[in-house]
Amino acid sequence: MSSASETQSGRTATRRLLKELDSWRREQGGREKGIERLGPVSDEALLEWQGVINGEGIGGGYDGGRWLISISIPPSYPLHPPKIHFSTAIVHANVSLKSGEVCLDLLAEAWTPAYSILECVRALRFLLACPEVDSPLNVDVAALLRQGDRLGARRLVECWALDDERGRYHGP
Repeated sequence: MSSASETQSGRTATRRLLKELDSWRREQGGREKGIERLGPVSDEALLEWQGVINGEGIGGGYDGGRWLISISIPPSYPLHPPKIHFSTAIVHANVSLKSGEVCLDLLAEAWTPAYSILECVRALRFLLACPEVDSPLNVDVAALLRQGDRLGARRLVECWALDDERGRYHGP
């Protein structure tokens, strides 16, 4: 890609992101059940966002949890999806406990430019409630769920989600 088209692509991404952010703030007053915070890390870094999500109403042991997520947006957005990972440790079949990497089709082959960052974060919260055990990044949790041990999986999730040192975000 030439330098001129990279610059144009970056401008397109910036315009789209500012529009999405403004729309979310107007519609939701900047707050939505389960999404406490969402936006750029600074005015100078519009392609790097953070969000804080909670487990309110999700079930499965996530209800008391609160997590920081990091969102890296490529200059080619919305043609290419953002990369989202959990910065706060979380126990889930489709999230790597070590890296926070997320396995979610919407962020890969199912991506279309019609999706927004907010829709990605909503899908991430939905994934917490509905793990996909056929594409796990945490095989231990997936094995519990495949074996039908929902109680064991729930207790493991709760143990982490409520742990003040490992699995619960306490920042703004």
